[in-house]
Amino acid sequence: MNDDVAVLLSKVALRERSALNELYRKTSPKLFGLCIRLLKDKGEAEDALQDIFVKIWQKAESFAASGHNAMAWLNAIARYHCIDKLRIRAPVAQDIDEHWDIADPSPNPEQATSLRSEGKRIDRCMEELEASRARAVRAAYVEGASYQELADSLGVPLNTVRTWLRRSLLSLRECLER
Repeated sequence: MNDDVAVLLSKVALRERSALNELYRKTSPKLFGLCIRLLKDKGEAEDALQDIFVKIWQKAESFAASGHNAMAWLNAIARYHCIDKLRIRAPVAQDIDEHWDIADPSPNPEQATSLRSEGKRIDRCMEELEASRARAVRAAYVEGASYQELADSLGVPLNTVRTWLRRSLLSLRECLER
């Protein structure tokens, strides 16, 4: 699929609208999923996806010069666009009176102990996984790497990464239930 996407991007760089339509058809579900995961709002994710494809239309010629993986390039555009939307969403400044009424966000001693205990349980369970599987789980679920990015970085097929992650999550669930 990545080769198809790269070909479509090169056609988009030549301003072929039909190529943009086909690129949208092939990649929008994955990019939309990324937008929803980051923005956590369907309407905002839909708006972001449209903006992302405008950026792709405008920047497609820079893809050919970059030499990057096509889906990784598209994912990066989507990720950075969503991060920018999140930054805009956060209030820049608040009324000074609100600062006086802020509750202490740190957990109380009981909550802190519970969180440390849960963190230790998760760390213990992660240690039971093979080192490469644990790195893959961290990359996917903590750092937000896509399955394709993991497959590329590990030099394994995409379905292998999916299988590793599914089995690793099942192992973690079993471990945490003990």
